[in-house]
Amino acid sequence: MRKLLSAGLVVFAGVMSAPISKPLDFSRAAPAPDYRTDARFQALHSFFEKFECPVITYSREFLQAADDYSLDWRLLPSISYVETSCGRSAPHNNLFGWDSGRAHFATPIQSIFVVAYRLSYSRLYRDKSLNALLATYNPLAEYAPKVMSVMQRIGASGE
Repeated sequence: MRKLLSAGLVVFAGVMSAPISKPLDFSRAAPAPDYRTDARFQALHSFFEKFECPVITYSREFLQAADDYSLDWRLLPSISYVETSCGRSAPHNNLFGWDSGRAHFATPIQSIFVVAYRLSYSRLYRDKSLNALLATYNPLAEYAPKVMSVMQRIGASGE
């Protein structure tokens, strides 16, 4: 074994708990859209500004992830608001309290795209109504109404 390591051979072993049917490649062939003129960006940015949210710098990424993964554009920011007070309390860049707060992310942007991907493609969440998705995310009875209330405060769904 020592000879293998000194020869530059590295072996990685591990178990993945949930298979991924689609690779998690967040690189883009084309540049990201410019959301600055998007009414959703203005509404989200205003909401974050009003509540002095640290995640305000990720407004574009929230919209990009929502668009990329066909989510309501207000969902991820609302979960972040409820779970981590808009990123104020987000250990390990976990803006969403993902995996009961145990998940670690390299960056806040990675957390946005990984959680968006999971909400769209994981068998636990895909093809569910908003109420069912939120009940799966956090089964407490008051959770879904709280997130949906924040969504309404951010803006109308069609903006």
